[in-house]
Amino acid sequence: MIDLSSAGKESCLLVGVSTRATGKLHTEESLDELALLADTAGAEVVARVTQDRDHFEAATFIGKGKVEELSYLVKEKKIHLVIFDDDLSAVQVRNLERTLECKVLDRSALILDIFASRAKSNEAKTQVELAQLQYLLPRLTRQWTHLSKQYGGIGTKGPGETQIETDRRMIKTRIGHLKEKIERIGRQRITQRKGRRKHTRGAMVGYTNAGKSTLLNLLSGSDVFVENRLFATLDPTTRLVPLTAGQDILITDTVGFIRKLPHHLIASFKSTLEEITEADFLMHLVDVSSKHIEDQVRVVRETLEDLRGSEKPTLMVFNKVDLLTDRSIIAELAKTHPHAVFISATRGINILGLKESIARLLRDEFVENDVRISQQHQKLISQLYEVGEVLEVQYENNSVLLKIRLPKKDTDRIMRLVKDAKDGVQELP
Repeated sequence: MIDLSSAGKESCLLVGVSTRATGKLHTEESLDELALLADTAGAEVVARVTQDRDHFEAATFIGKGKVEELSYLVKEKKIHLVIFDDDLSAVQVRNLERTLECKVLDRSALILDIFASRAKSNEAKTQVELAQLQYLLPRLTRQWTHLSKQYGGIGTKGPGETQIETDRRMIKTRIGHLKEKIERIGRQRITQRKGRRKHTRGAMVGYTNAGKSTLLNLLSGSDVFVENRLFATLDPTTRLVPLTAGQDILITDTVGFIRKLPHHLIASFKSTLEEITEADFLMHLVDVSSKHIEDQVRVVRETLEDLRGSEKPTLMVFNKVDLLTDRSIIAELAKTHPHAVFISATRGINILGLKESIARLLRDEFVENDVRISQQHQKLISQLYEVGEVLEVQYENNSVLLKIRLPKKDTDRIMRLVKDAKDGVQELP
């Protein structure tokens, strides 16, 4: 493996393909983001090429003529790496590398490489390794040469280098072990969340580099790692945040989303992303200075739908207002997002307003109830744990006293179940 810090950056060429469905503008915007990903990985973008196609070519993705054009460009500019903005098959990568005589990566491989370099904790390393192996498995044929010692640098971090002498069966065995390890991590997280039940829990979600870690540091007075690069942090971090006088809440910073996020990563980071589904509410952080606000909001919402977290009460938070030169953007966004909050986590602008909005959301969306339930109604007790958040539990004779926080939209239905239950189940006065 080449140490980029000493060997200098790898020069790379970006390739994007636009179809009738995507359009040229979307392709250019996606390539802009790919350039940021390449920079995060330690590469220097020296050229970018786009192509219009009605369909993708099976052998090379872009067709023989375009491959010849890329080959000339690679030789002329002495390019080390070609990165495609779409996923490639093993055959396509092998054919392209054979003709271009340099490394070829797709967008998913690049993101996986970044995650491999960013993973610090044992949990993150396990999740990234699983995602990489699941990505590599169907591409194992070409990896015998692609990961040989003639190559190094971007795209070769992580388990790939150590798997070069293994066969498909051994990789599958390793994947099985990693899945078991992640299941154990998931069970540990469930235990950790049980210990936080007395506090309302929020999760910050958003596009990568929206400023989530900076905001968490400001709200909690902690020192979560912050860097102005994509995917600066991978591990979820939970901190206690004083909201109002006498009310503290827990807020978790989660991994940032991005368009075309590899499905292997979503699957591998299941235990991490469960922090989103287990939260009482979400804070959707958006970089208001970005040129692609609505597109980034759409990507986050689509990802939340995949994670079954889109129904959570959500507060829109537009960050980095201090970077705006055109203040009319705030007025336009306020029309389409009437309950949104506009802040600057770096400058500390309107943080009090953010806390007030969170408190208002909690008052509007949740209600606390005390119920007394006969211990024989274990099924009903289990249902209460599933639909609400049990804050306190006391046992008295044959009854269980529960203080439970419920979403207002579910309160009437749940309390009817409690009232209709037999044998002394009743709502406390």
